[in-house]
Amino acid sequence: MNSTDPRTPLVYAGVDISKDHLDLALNGQSLVRYPNTTEGRRRLLADLWAHRVAVSLVNAMRVRSFARARGLLAKTDRIDASVLREYGELLKPAVLVAPCPQRERLAALVQRREQLVETFATEQQRINQSRDNSVRKLGRQLGQVLERQIARLETMITALIATDRTLQHQHQRLQQVQGVGAVTSATLLAALPELGVLGDKQIGALAGLAPYNRDSGMQRGRRVIHGGRVQVRRVLYMAALTATRYNPVLTEFYQRLLAAGKPKKLALTAVMRKLVVLLNRLLKNPHFKLA
Repeated sequence: MNSTDPRTPLVYAGVDISKDHLDLALNGQSLVRYPNTTEGRRRLLADLWAHRVAVSLVNAMRVRSFARARGLLAKTDRIDASVLREYGELLKPAVLVAPCPQRERLAALVQRREQLVETFATEQQRINQSRDNSVRKLGRQLGQVLERQIARLETMITALIATDRTLQHQHQRLQQVQGVGAVTSATLLAALPELGVLGDKQIGALAGLAPYNRDSGMQRGRRVIHGGRVQVRRVLYMAALTATRYNPVLTEFYQRLLAAGKPKKLALTAVMRKLVVLLNRLLKNPHFKLA
């Protein structure tokens, strides 16, 4: 989406990204394909007026549903690029705020740490299942390497946050809530940069914790959650488990839901939603105080 001058009509561009190619669709022009390489991306950015381009990131399922509604059942990279352009022109999705370099690096470090933690857990399971001593020994050696790298990444994450006053303040602010530790805080700052910027309902939806109605006529279905950012929901789940034991406000809220007959899974999801809303308010309002 070109935004060089507020007086100039917006021009929407659809870019479909695949492993090998980048397909660009502009209104009134033929589709252009670039190789998904450093040089190809450079050329694409140059053609998109790189220094003055606003970007919107949209949910792939919404775009696919939009395509079906238009009668476009086939799916190719070139069709997807055109559908993305039409989606932007008709629905005008919100512009994505470009992250600062520190947050981009934080996101990379946090993601890598999570990958290694998952790999370590998988290796531990394999060690426990193996009956061969040599295999178990090699597995333990690999586990030690992974533990060292995880510890190093945690040190790097802490050092990076310390170099940025905003990140440092937000990191400390989030950990004022019982149940939120350093890992949860760093993950939220990296994977949910909108925290403290958007409204409560929007932040709940981004975390995949906003309940949606399933009603039709006189029938009232149970509200469900879906979508959102898996990485965010994962750390909120662990934080909510801790909060239901040690955070007085959230413990009372959780127990009240259980007493009302709510299933444990539903009650815990409600705690997660209440937790992310609380954290959002903490960052949004510097004068907001915990009860």
